[in-house]
Amino acid sequence: MKKVMLSMAMVGLGFLANAQMYSTAGGKVGFFSKTPIEDIKAENTTVLAVLRAETNDIAIAITNMSFEFENKLMQEHFNEKYMESDKNPKSTFKGKINEKIDYTKDGEYAVTATGILNIHGVEQNRTIAGTLTIKDGKIQLVSNFKVKVADHKITVPTVVTAKIAEEIDVKVDMLLVKKG
Repeated sequence: MKKVMLSMAMVGLGFLANAQMYSTAGGKVGFFSKTPIEDIKAENTTVLAVLRAETNDIAIAITNMSFEFENKLMQEHFNEKYMESDKNPKSTFKGKINEKIDYTKDGEYAVTATGILNIHGVEQNRTIAGTLTIKDGKIQLVSNFKVKVADHKITVPTVVTAKIAEEIDVKVDMLLVKKG
């Protein structure tokens, strides 16, 4: 499955066989919803990302069913009622890192990526900030940003609106290694 998604991401970005590409060797995406009544936290370690260094193109795909919650009932509600994971099996980001980066040089770089964030089948133009750390030819990409539930047409029943934040905190932490 991971190889199929990597191949699709590479084709979607028009990667060439000789391109300097990096892809995930590990990573996680988590989210947190804090309200006075209840905190909701989940993590997903089946993150797939591909970065084409020559053009700064980046694609990230997450399987929605792979988010894990401490409370299994929350996980069931997330997939069935909110994300409708059967209809929207993945969340994606496809865009471009805005800053010029020398991927052969170790260092820490503040970056932004502009592109399309697709959650719950709803696409939003976004610019997302993060930190890219290059060390020994490996890239660590870390980002923290917010997603408004309403922006992605995720319906929250009135009876539980006090338990789910209007803005969800998202944390991304991925390790990318050179391919080929």
